[in-house]
Amino acid sequence: MKKLYIKISIIIISLTAFASCSDDFVNVDSNDINSEDYFNSEEDYQNALIGAYDLLQATYINVMLGEIASDNTLAGGESATDVIGIQEIDDMIHTPVNSNLRDLWGWMYGGVNRTNFILEFQDKTDFSGKEQVIAQARFLRAYYYFELVKWFGDVPLAVDKQILFGEESSYVRSPASEVYTQIELDLIYAADNLPLVQTETGRVTKGAAQALLGKAYLYQEKFSEAAQALETVIQSGTYSLVTDYNTIFEAEGENSTESVFEVQYTDLEGAGFGCLQCSEGNIAVGFSGVRNYEGPDFTSGFSFNVPVQEAYEAFDSDDPRRDIAILNIDAWATATGATFGTGFEHTGYFNRKYIPRTRSDQALADLNLTNPNNYRSIRYADVLLMAAEANNRGGIDEAKAQGYLNDVRRRAFGDDLHDITATGASLTNAIYLERRLELIGEGHRFFDLVRTGKAVQEINGFQAGKHELFPIPAIEIQLAGNVWAQNPGY
Repeated sequence: MKKLYIKISIIIISLTAFASCSDDFVNVDSNDINSEDYFNSEEDYQNALIGAYDLLQATYINVMLGEIASDNTLAGGESATDVIGIQEIDDMIHTPVNSNLRDLWGWMYGGVNRTNFILEFQDKTDFSGKEQVIAQARFLRAYYYFELVKWFGDVPLAVDKQILFGEESSYVRSPASEVYTQIELDLIYAADNLPLVQTETGRVTKGAAQALLGKAYLYQEKFSEAAQALETVIQSGTYSLVTDYNTIFEAEGENSTESVFEVQYTDLEGAGFGCLQCSEGNIAVGFSGVRNYEGPDFTSGFSFNVPVQEAYEAFDSDDPRRDIAILNIDAWATATGATFGTGFEHTGYFNRKYIPRTRSDQALADLNLTNPNNYRSIRYADVLLMAAEANNRGGIDEAKAQGYLNDVRRRAFGDDLHDITATGASLTNAIYLERRLELIGEGHRFFDLVRTGKAVQEINGFQAGKHELFPIPAIEIQLAGNVWAQNPGY
């Protein structure tokens, strides 16, 4: 089921250009493979493509920080200095020397460079089905650039060319609008050339490209284009809401009919703190687990990313999603006899969607760094809610907006008694709230608040005109010869 990722370690070892544990804006290992001796067969392209997929697993930090930076969760951990970069982002006091933001920047540019390595030599060798390889590479490049532009705004834009060591100063920070234009071009190509269903689990599809395209349009408030792209996903008949919300985040819920795009993880290869992105497991899961937990269903973790009481109480008391999304550890301990420890900023709540589950097998190294829980990057419920927002905010079709919103609510409650009948601005706010409830713990909340202009009123310490973006890592500006301006306020 996860064979696309199980074989990554073998390929990465053989392709040292993709092996570095310090992928950064510049891939200093790029020349270890002579392009004249590579990309001479379909196998070469496929191996390079799997290397490009590999950096998706590093997006665990994007997901976790997308919650911690929002009003949904606190940093948590063992103490106020436990992973200080995460603590700073939680408190909105992060700076250009934040190590977690540098990781995020470097890993996403590592992904960009891996895709550009393929695309730079896309015309070297022909073989049947090559357009699908190129389409997957272009989707992945769009995915990595979308992460970069939403975190940092204007970023250096390289297209079909690796950024080699020593070339940093020749790149400027391209306007976000230009980056989005390239994202759109890549995703349109991918959607035109990918199948609705892949034979190998984990590879991207036409629907994934259309959904990410719709999301990119929505972030730019191109509501008509967003509605059209998302409608294509909905009308494809490929996806549906699973009946039981409780199953979505369990092992049996992986790669379901609700999963439009899912990042695959496995516990078949261990990792350590010296190279977190080398793990094939979902590190965010162990980080979000209950400290010193002993009891049924779950295993212990590091107690980061802890939901706040206000997020728990945002749910109606009869909303069954509440206790599926958020674990009330005191109630759980009373009901099951479980015991647990408390860490820094203990709220009594944990992100139940992504905490370690009990399983019979054992990872090869630190269990908390090699959890196999997949990340549901784009769910069909998200597609419906984005389509509802685009139709509502774009003044396109309010009945359709209500319908898609209520599809999500009916799955949650099991009936139509909780349908939303509001229109206009009231419907907009209902959609925003539903996004929080349906997608809590999945890394979207901070960016939803920023793009809708609500961050300053919802996030403690958020400064308008500054915190909409995160700082460019100082070391990257220095490596580029100090020719890049820093983001405002930093």
